[in-house]
Amino acid sequence: MKVALFVTCLADHYFAEAAADAVRLLRHLGCEVTFPDAQTCCGQPAYNAGMSREAVRMADHTMEVFADCEAVVLPSGSCATMVKKFYPRLMEEADRAVQAAALADRTFELAEFIMRRLGVTRLGDGLAGRRVALHQGCHALRELRLETEPAVLLEGAGAEVVPWEAAEECCGFGGLFSVKMTDVSAALADRKLDSLPRVDWVVSGDGGCILQLDGRGRARGDGVEFVHLATALWRGVDGWAGEAMAERDSGGRHGRSNGQAGRRLE
Repeated sequence: MKVALFVTCLADHYFAEAAADAVRLLRHLGCEVTFPDAQTCCGQPAYNAGMSREAVRMADHTMEVFADCEAVVLPSGSCATMVKKFYPRLMEEADRAVQAAALADRTFELAEFIMRRLGVTRLGDGLAGRRVALHQGCHALRELRLETEPAVLLEGAGAEVVPWEAAEECCGFGGLFSVKMTDVSAALADRKLDSLPRVDWVVSGDGGCILQLDGRGRARGDGVEFVHLATALWRGVDGWAGEAMAERDSGGRHGRSNGQAGRRLE
């Protein structure tokens, strides 16, 4: 199957290695992966800010870029929700609701695509012995209804997914929410971190949630390691042989690279 990766802004700028791991994983599962160079922001920040005209412009561009793609996969539940759930509504005013709905039907969050489209639940044993807590991002959980997919895949990669009472609670990021309501945002993150069980990693499929929780954790001195779902799943397939090299090449804990994701995907 031919798959186009919609890398997302946060993956491009902060999680380049996770984006590359998503490509490695999809190719391992038999997909032909492409990276349309003209892709930009999905428009969600503008949409959330009430800037409908700008959001329509970015959505229209995205629809053109991915118009001929068989399937579009995003390593982000938040951005996948923008395309799948909000584009059809947003583009009604631009008389392009039909085209938006067509793209929405071909668009998938990474775990959703692997399980629901490819039918894969077993990836390997590379995470054997790893205890992980799963943070369920709000968009993936509540809009896309991905209630079990990430956990099933992590277990299918050998990990033990440890129960976490706050797993389904908001991390407090919410894009603009974390900027406009910083005290509430920090309190939500504290609630999650205070209830975190003893684990090796916290895993999430949304970069924004990882930045939020990791940033708050660092400020508190918690010493918790956060890993993107794409990276965790690829390590489940590939084991640990490439971990040191990936860390060296990524330039940091999350692969922060100042817009280098596209250069890593070939």
